[in-house]
Amino acid sequence: MTAHSPITLSVDCMGGDHGPRVTLVACQRFLAKHPDARLLLVGKSEALSAWTDPRATVVPATEVVEMDDPVEVALRKKKDSSMRVAIEQVKTGVAHAAVSAGNTGALMAVARYLLKTLEGIDRPAIATQMPNAKGGGTTVLDLGANVDCSAEHLLQFAVMGSALVSALQDKDQPSVGLLNIGEEVIKGSEVIKKAGELLRSAGNAGDLNFFGNVEGNDIFKGTTDIVVCDGFVGNVALKASEGLATMVSAFLKESFTRNIFTKIVAILALPVLSAFKKKVDHRRYNGAALLGLRGLVFKSHGSADEIAFEQALARAYDAARNQLLERVRSRIAHAAPLLNAGQVGSTGTSL
Repeated sequence: MTAHSPITLSVDCMGGDHGPRVTLVACQRFLAKHPDARLLLVGKSEALSAWTDPRATVVPATEVVEMDDPVEVALRKKKDSSMRVAIEQVKTGVAHAAVSAGNTGALMAVARYLLKTLEGIDRPAIATQMPNAKGGGTTVLDLGANVDCSAEHLLQFAVMGSALVSALQDKDQPSVGLLNIGEEVIKGSEVIKKAGELLRSAGNAGDLNFFGNVEGNDIFKGTTDIVVCDGFVGNVALKASEGLATMVSAFLKESFTRNIFTKIVAILALPVLSAFKKKVDHRRYNGAALLGLRGLVFKSHGSADEIAFEQALARAYDAARNQLLERVRSRIAHAAPLLNAGQVGSTGTSL
């Protein structure tokens, strides 16, 4: 890929809660801001028939993975789904990355089946940013692909997360924190304490910039660039983050509809609360990377609107433009001696 070669994204236009009503508008917005981008719009022909942009091509798919479809249905029965066809474009090399707002479990399962995992990676992980007090985002992984993780899995996540932040934020040595119940190395479960030892060893070997243990509030403080945790904890943190903007919106709405006193307070607080709402708006951080696969796949929130889905497209574009896959491969290869030293299990994956 040269510096000026076009980036092609395959888009599952049917996925998510809203389908083409949102994805097509987001695609139009994205193309207007990225003149060197090309899109493959994957979905039912009748739903995409009105598209006329010369930089986008419709790729037909006859089936749709619904948000409540079991993984087995998406993987074994819906072999011509828009989700699967979009990922196949990456597998064949036609597209640099795929983007879908569809069922998370199905997306991970189909992507893993078609693309396989990179050498040295036992489990793919889901990574995205959460807003922090510094005005940017803290990258957190895993966010739900792996509920039960070994210490070695957490090390793999840290290496992959470092490659992601390096590619998308131009930080050669992003700092990594291990989520724990305290900063002290003696705290946490046996898995967490062993993970801390592995991460410190990786730091000493130059594979990571390991900060140490961090707590939940450090995610939102921006103490480190990356926070590593298992998928159960990560998913809970993600949902809490998404609830902040909703809470502020509800407060403002209620304040303006009550008595004159609350209206005056709301008017006075509006500039501060509006700025806070914008800072924690999860739409600005939409677009989670499925790391550890032999191809780039990005997951948009299922309820994403046009702004949020456009952001997911932009993150996939940036990842491809900045050669995220090659960076992950390089970092994994460098850390291979340490990764291979542990006995990495293959059980406990939850989609």
